[in-house]
Amino acid sequence: MVLIDSYKLVRPKAVGLALLAGFAAAGVAYVVNSWLLSSMGISSAHYSRYVAPLTEEGLKAIWIVYLVRFHKVGFTVDAAISGFAIGAGFALVENIYFLSAIEAGIQTWVVRGFGTAIMHGVATAIFAIVCKTFQRHDSRFSVLAVFLGLIAAYILHSAYNHFPFPPLISTSILIITAPVLVSVVFEQSEKRTRNWLGTGFDTDQELLTSLMNGSFASTRIGKFLTSLKEHFEGPIVADMFCLIRLRVELSIRAKGVLMMREAGFEPRPDQLVQSKFVEIKYLEGAIGKTGLLAIEPIHKWSKEDLWQLNMLNEQKK
Repeated sequence: MVLIDSYKLVRPKAVGLALLAGFAAAGVAYVVNSWLLSSMGISSAHYSRYVAPLTEEGLKAIWIVYLVRFHKVGFTVDAAISGFAIGAGFALVENIYFLSAIEAGIQTWVVRGFGTAIMHGVATAIFAIVCKTFQRHDSRFSVLAVFLGLIAAYILHSAYNHFPFPPLISTSILIITAPVLVSVVFEQSEKRTRNWLGTGFDTDQELLTSLMNGSFASTRIGKFLTSLKEHFEGPIVADMFCLIRLRVELSIRAKGVLMMREAGFEPRPDQLVQSKFVEIKYLEGAIGKTGLLAIEPIHKWSKEDLWQLNMLNEQKK
């Protein structure tokens, strides 16, 4: 999954953190499942079919919710990679536990190793895909998207634990269908990334050109910004102008980084990015929430824009 990510949206560090999140989720799930199983008074078969999928998918989802909520993933593809890594980490810990607790033949471990492990990875990847896909187009977080993702992951997990087919057949179905699902997700996400890079880069370039060559005041955006002098003091309007320029510069820089990665190059970190982030934080504080709302029609951050800032922020470190 990482190798076919041509834009290199997910760094090895992010995959490692997702694996650690899977380890942690498995440890907590062991404690929670042991307590619930002993206190609910139902059979282990019923528990594994109806209750365990909910607790385990909920715990695995926590890291994905964090990534989406704080704009650490920009597109469906990087959410899917992180989701699969969490599921892989969870399955690794779970399989190590069962390996030490159960004596079984090689066929059982083929089913557990490939079937259950892939199920955990695909279920969490599906949660991440649904959660990211149904997020709002603006920067606000959608609880409904999380709920829909949990339902999708729960259905897959519970259906697998019902064992509607013999174990080897269930494992074979997962091994065949998982790459197809991943390929479709990658194709759609890559297409969306290309479209966003094209339109977004051109729009930002035009806006930056008008900002730098003195023609900005005669544009509709410039006239709108000038009209804000009736509601805000002159220095605040000047800060708004500077903030828009810095945002556009960073947006162009981030899209350029993605284009270079697709071409096989890893750009060197720009030392000036650090100072621009500091200046943006200062300007946002000086302008205030009301002023930031006033300039949203000019340059409103989408969730992709917020993600690209996080990407640049991590790159400068």
